[in-house]
Amino acid sequence: MESAGIDERHDARRHHHFVLVHGLCHGAWCWYKAATALRRAGHRVTALDMAGCGAHPARVDEVRGFEEYSRPLLDAVAALPPGERAVLVGHSHGGCSVALAAERFPDKVAAAVFVAASMPAVGRAMAATTTDEFLKFVEEKPDFFLDTKELVQSNPEIPGHPVIFGPNFMAQRLYQLSPPEDLTLALSLIRPANRFNEDPLMREEKLLTEEGYGSARRVFVVVEDDLGIPAEFQRRMIAQSPGVEVEEMAAGGADHMAMLSRPEELVELLLRIANKCCD
Repeated sequence: MESAGIDERHDARRHHHFVLVHGLCHGAWCWYKAATALRRAGHRVTALDMAGCGAHPARVDEVRGFEEYSRPLLDAVAALPPGERAVLVGHSHGGCSVALAAERFPDKVAAAVFVAASMPAVGRAMAATTTDEFLKFVEEKPDFFLDTKELVQSNPEIPGHPVIFGPNFMAQRLYQLSPPEDLTLALSLIRPANRFNEDPLMREEKLLTEEGYGSARRVFVVVEDDLGIPAEFQRRMIAQSPGVEVEEMAAGGADHMAMLSRPEELVELLLRIANKCCD
């Protein structure tokens, strides 16, 4: 019934192309509810697996750097037909990949949307804002990562260690308001992943420029009940990027996995953001 309402409210508006990017250890599968609702409303949706994630064939130790990890998104945006601009939607760690794509192809980005996501600032290394400062922030919260495990790095060419989220961490920090069936699904599908916070690209202070990433329309969706990236830290990232538009998913139902816990509300927000590109 609610999906039919979305169809009716947005039927007369321009159709958009949404490119959806998952977070750490996840895959395109986590967008299944939002992607279905957007397609039902007549929009084009591309939900991607970053390299070594979801159904992507590479193993975690075969993906040597952040650019290679983000290659499915970079290739998808590069392949957009001349004149087409997509709405890039990054969730959690996927925000870094969205930022990189917006830097490389600003003319192909109608909006870069960060849903409780890592949002780097122009003129700062991506890892500084999204990893270093976040890890310092959660140091104040004992046992924040609970049973998340840091794994042995089997490829010496990749700095750092891959991680895999633990079931307690997922249940208590990421999926605490999501249907239990979605947590069960996630526990069967997550894969180890590298943060790439020591990757030279993630440490390059001049990577994100005003002319590239900074020229793209950027929108941050604050999720108030997120326990994975708490709203306080979300607002810290926003404060480092003047001019970013802010939308909110108010307290009362959305957890870190907003696309699973409150898919209809998130889809409404995404459509409102996309429609502003055409006003």
